[in-house]
Amino acid sequence: MNASSAGLPKWRHWKGKTPEEVNHAFHDTYVRWLADPGWNAPTSGERSIDIARRSLLVIEEIEQTGMSGNVLVVSHKATIRIMLCSLIGIDVGRFHDRISMPVATVSTVEMGGHGSLPHILGNRSHLREHRRQRAGT
Repeated sequence: MNASSAGLPKWRHWKGKTPEEVNHAFHDTYVRWLADPGWNAPTSGERSIDIARRSLLVIEEIEQTGMSGNVLVVSHKATIRIMLCSLIGIDVGRFHDRISMPVATVSTVEMGGHGSLPHILGNRSHLREHRRQRAGT
């Protein structure tokens, strides 16, 4: 059973594939996404601007609750990168070439009266050495 017959979105076909494989199978969509992922989605996926809009609603909700202290936000690395770009004023369409974010990393951002202040981006010191050295981490 393939992803389409299982009712999964087509963008899942990109998962686990090399950029070369995605380019071959979804050339036009891939080229548009590379040129501007802010306004061009992966095949049947979501545009970066839409991910940013949706994720910033969560940040606003956290801020409006009046919570103080630390808050943990967990998500996929692309969503975290897009959210970080939004918070620190980087064009969300540049998330893949402006913020490096290996899997299983920790980032910290201080939210204050003058906006968002990143302190740590993509830290993976909590991982065991052999995990930090693996490709993709």
